Amino acid sequence: MSGKHLIESPTKADGAALWRIARDSHKLDLNSPYAYLLWCRDFAESSVVARVDGVPVGFVIAYRRPSDPAAALVWQVAVDASQRGKGLAGQLLDSLFARLTDDGVQYLETTITPDNEASIRLFASFAKRWNAALESSRLFAAEDFPDDESGHEPEDLYRIGPLLRN
Repeated sequence: MSGKHLIESPTKADGAALWRIARDSHKLDLNSPYAYLLWCRDFAESSVVARVDGVPVGFVIAYRRPSDPAAALVWQVAVDASQRGKGLAGQLLDSLFARLTDDGVQYLETTITPDNEASIRLFASFAKRWNAALESSRLFAAEDFPDDESGHEPEDLYRIGPLLRN
């Protein structure tokens, strides 16, 4: 796959591919395949998929916060191993938020575990490109998660904005 990236809203037909990309990342909390299918159907307007030669190779899934519609929470960002190192994750975020800011979104929110340096760099870079402030605070402590064998790390909330089109 070496063609140009086409970035657009996902369709429910993309759900299985998004699940595979997330699974193969070995970094994301993997949701059920059903969740990705629903996400592509119900939150397509706040999500994007990148395709090369018609095949999904990356995605950002997000949603508008019901209690704060001026904020969109980025749930997951994933890029296929074949496309890493090409700046695709940043392109996906920029494309999505260019559209969302036209629809009234002023803030990007996401949660990141303290050890996920790649995600921290991705979102810090987004804030810099968009000339926006970045604030972080603890959202969920490790003990907020169920007692299971995974031992989930805390999740810090990153809030970037206000976002203004350049």
